[in-house]
Amino acid sequence: MTPENGLQDRLAPLVERLYPDAAAEVLAALVDLAETWRARLAAPRQDADHMGPDESTAYLITYGDSFRRPGETPLHTLAGVLRAHIGDVISDVHLLPIYPWTSDDGFGVVDHRQVNPALGTWDDIADLRDEYALALDFVANHISSSSPWFQAWLARDPRYVGYFLDPGPDFDVSHVVRPRVTPLVHEYERPDGTVARAWTTFGPDQIDVDPSTPAVLLDLTDILLGYLAHGATTVRLDAIGYLWKQSGTTCIHLPQTHDIIRIWRILVDELAPGTLLLTETNVPHADNITYFGDGGDEAHMVYQFALPPLVLHAFVTGRATALAEWASGVGPVSDTATWFNFLASHDGIGLRPTEGLLTDADRALLVERTLARGGRVSMAKRPDGSEGVYELNTNFLEALVDPADPDPDASAVRRGLAAHAILLSLVGVPAIYHHSLLGSQQDHQGVQDSDIARRINREVLDADRLAEELQEPGRRSGMLEGVRAMLAVRRGMPAFSPFAAQEIAFLDDRVLVVRRAAGADDEVVAVVNVSDETVVLETLRGVDLLSGERHDGLSLPPFGYVWLVASQEE
Repeated sequence: MTPENGLQDRLAPLVERLYPDAAAEVLAALVDLAETWRARLAAPRQDADHMGPDESTAYLITYGDSFRRPGETPLHTLAGVLRAHIGDVISDVHLLPIYPWTSDDGFGVVDHRQVNPALGTWDDIADLRDEYALALDFVANHISSSSPWFQAWLARDPRYVGYFLDPGPDFDVSHVVRPRVTPLVHEYERPDGTVARAWTTFGPDQIDVDPSTPAVLLDLTDILLGYLAHGATTVRLDAIGYLWKQSGTTCIHLPQTHDIIRIWRILVDELAPGTLLLTETNVPHADNITYFGDGGDEAHMVYQFALPPLVLHAFVTGRATALAEWASGVGPVSDTATWFNFLASHDGIGLRPTEGLLTDADRALLVERTLARGGRVSMAKRPDGSEGVYELNTNFLEALVDPADPDPDASAVRRGLAAHAILLSLVGVPAIYHHSLLGSQQDHQGVQDSDIARRINREVLDADRLAEELQEPGRRSGMLEGVRAMLAVRRGMPAFSPFAAQEIAFLDDRVLVVRRAAGADDEVVAVVNVSDETVVLETLRGVDLLSGERHDGLSLPPFGYVWLVASQEE
């Protein structure tokens, strides 16, 4: 069997389900596309000996222009900041959208195939790729209203017929799940003066593409494979759950969306083995985990969206009960799929993932803390037309701190390091947002200037000023040095493999106790105190990997944490 035939056989059932009236043509086009890219992807990849994540894998989430220095392209400056301050404790850099854009800080993409000239070039991406594995964002669900695709559609270019969806009066949208309160459909003027309507899940400048048109799937697939050719070893599928629309449904998590992800998984595994697909679906946990498929046919990694609000809840209440109960049901997925764990990102802290995990009163506590610390909340429209809190817009470190704390910066470091000790302990791959790693604060000015709530955690940092601040004792250096120390230890412990076993021990409501083990001889017991009280756990013994201190019975100070291994003397 030739590679082409094997690929065709694997793709065929999926294509036939998606496009029953054009299956042969679409299948042939997909195979031709794969063969076109195969030659460009055949060269040995820099990390060919690293065919999947392990305990040394840790992502840094950042924008291409998170750091600036006069006279340099931002991507060049980013590489310099990573080299000078982060080093090799981070293995992968996740670049948020690097493409020309018109809205949503990069997610209203004008051209998916180009690097925004304001950031740099593909050569700058290649230079960064020389030192770190690279994760690129693929905004597959929508495109800017200024994009050539949409403008051609408005002009009735035959090439783009069917690229965008006007649901029309017969399309039942009564059950559609919304992440925003803006209208689902917006109107746009065509060059001939007539008006067109288009589906807009995220707002008027982000027009949803319609992959029920085969040409759209082929264009999206070509973009994906192009990212692999540019060296991406992870591709994040942004807002992927909304990709396919069908009348009378929720238009989220539809079987057709899962089939498209399966198609991309087959192509990625075939053409660039070791490359990872990461799905981003900010939804309740039970829906989120469906993107693993059977553990081997959809996403290699799924965002652990329940983790940020549950960790925040633990520190706000001083009790890890809800976090521990949830974590007790989370374990290894398969030998090729795992969790993408994070606490903070460019977006807010989503509350939809807490449905079924926290009560309304619990969520109200998180909203209260966010507002008390100067943050904001963003709303979403429910199918019944009412509104509910969609996410908390805040710097994660700020939200951890009690508003009455007399020394909020010291508290942010103390609590922030404890929270990251949880992040780095749980089964999966850790991802750290650069503002958390660097101890940043709320960017109130950014929110005021833009009226965009998410800008509160998207401040652009002056690279030279950052270097000066990191030389001084304080919030920035405290967070960076503390997280770096944990990452350095973690990378040498097989028990922290993304595929190693996990068990939660319920010893005290004020602590999270996580047992990780890749084998009988290398168990690590991570213990994190989420309260402002000293907790004594007399049954826990061992040597703390982080401090080297031996414990015969553990007394953990407020917000203290240890990673215990069996003593050599035992």
